[in-house]
Amino acid sequence: MLYLQAFGHALMHALKNLLPIVVVVLFFQLAILQQVPENALSMAIGLLIVAVGVALFLQGLELSIFPVGKSLSNQFARRGSLPILLSFGFAIGFSAVVAEPALIAVAQQAQEISGGRIDALTLRLLVAVSVGFVVALGVFRTIMGYPLHWFMIIGYATVVIVTWFAPEEIVGLAYDSGGVTTNIVTVPLIAALGIGLAASIRGRNPLMDGFGLVALAVMVPMVTVQIYGVVVYSGTAPDASLDMAVSDQSGAAFGPLKMLLELAEMFRDVLPIILTILFFQYMVLRRGLTNPPKIVFGFLLVIFGLYAFVVGLKLGLFPIGTSMAEQLIGRENFAFIYLFAFMIGFATTMAEPALIAIGKQAEEAASGRLDGNAIRLLVALGVAIGISIGVHRIIVGGSMHYYIIGGYTVVILLTALAPRYIVALAYDLGGVTTSEVTVPLVTALGIGLATNIEGRSVLIDGFGLIAFASIFPIVTVMTYAIAVQWLADRREVKS
Repeated sequence: MLYLQAFGHALMHALKNLLPIVVVVLFFQLAILQQVPENALSMAIGLLIVAVGVALFLQGLELSIFPVGKSLSNQFARRGSLPILLSFGFAIGFSAVVAEPALIAVAQQAQEISGGRIDALTLRLLVAVSVGFVVALGVFRTIMGYPLHWFMIIGYATVVIVTWFAPEEIVGLAYDSGGVTTNIVTVPLIAALGIGLAASIRGRNPLMDGFGLVALAVMVPMVTVQIYGVVVYSGTAPDASLDMAVSDQSGAAFGPLKMLLELAEMFRDVLPIILTILFFQYMVLRRGLTNPPKIVFGFLLVIFGLYAFVVGLKLGLFPIGTSMAEQLIGRENFAFIYLFAFMIGFATTMAEPALIAIGKQAEEAASGRLDGNAIRLLVALGVAIGISIGVHRIIVGGSMHYYIIGGYTVVILLTALAPRYIVALAYDLGGVTTSEVTVPLVTALGIGLATNIEGRSVLIDGFGLIAFASIFPIVTVMTYAIAVQWLADRREVKS
């Protein structure tokens, strides 16, 4: 009975997060486009399945991964063993990202659009290894007390340099891959690890030293995926007929058999987290799990939730994004496309649960210096501006290189000028803006625009909107902090 009540709460929570998308889409369909898409019923069913999948997934996380992960983080922090903490940071980062629903969706889209040249599993493993490495690096930074801003300035300078040499086919995908690593699974686990470490080490500030792991997890995959692109696009293209044969064989399975195969794939995706938890719990700590049946049940809910989520994506969120792109382009008035991009970015970000959680944690850690609601507004505004600029790039056909290099050059300059207390938080906020609901919709919107605008390449121009959604919240939050600091300094001078 308690599980049913908790599932009901999680379902209402998921429906609430979908509501802004429904409101914006209905507004455009009824007030501006004045038409209803042919597949409206399947889209509505898909959205409902997405909500059920997210609810099951969240419920499973609450019963299994979150409590066990937080317990392990606290126990290792108390132990204070550097090798164990670093290896645990790597394992948690790797295993959480491999099972990230948004990364799975983006990787599958990239494989299909590139004709198999980009391999979905290779891409996910590469991103997961990058995040594992960088979480270990972030744990080391927190323990040693090194300031985050130097890591970010050097890191993003490296990102900009690599972007200059990377093939244009991979740039948008690389930045999107960085943006989707920090989401429904990773943010709570990584944030809890960082804040728990900072709180348990004397002389560390939870606001300055506890935040920042999420930001690092966004940055490094951008570099590694672009290097992967250099390797992939310097060789010969794969045999397209082989890819078609593989896809035909996979399409032969249907009904219960297809469902079982897809569930087996979901189990494979979650398996790294299970193995990580079991290894550190039994082999390192040498302690048994508390209430194993509850944890097993939670993992089963995670697997079924992931399956429902992916099915719902194909029926609901992906078609909504592509359909809206087609209809808006058909109006031949790009102002409506900009308006839709701005509204969908702002509305979905304001409802983002990870952002609400980080905002509350920041408000508590800052002891009154920050307002959680003001942070949410600033981040939502940044996402809305970022997606609008990303849409503008697709419409006018500008090179992703210049937009990204320009955006991160501004970020690096602001990092040097911003008050130290805001730097780690601002970068983390840029990483939590892309939710399991927002990412598929925004990805589909970009691909839909690139497909329907003459002269655009789906692979080169279709990806990249998520990157813009991650960059500009950092800009708005840091600009706000600089302005507040400047006003405070002016008041002190006058007094």
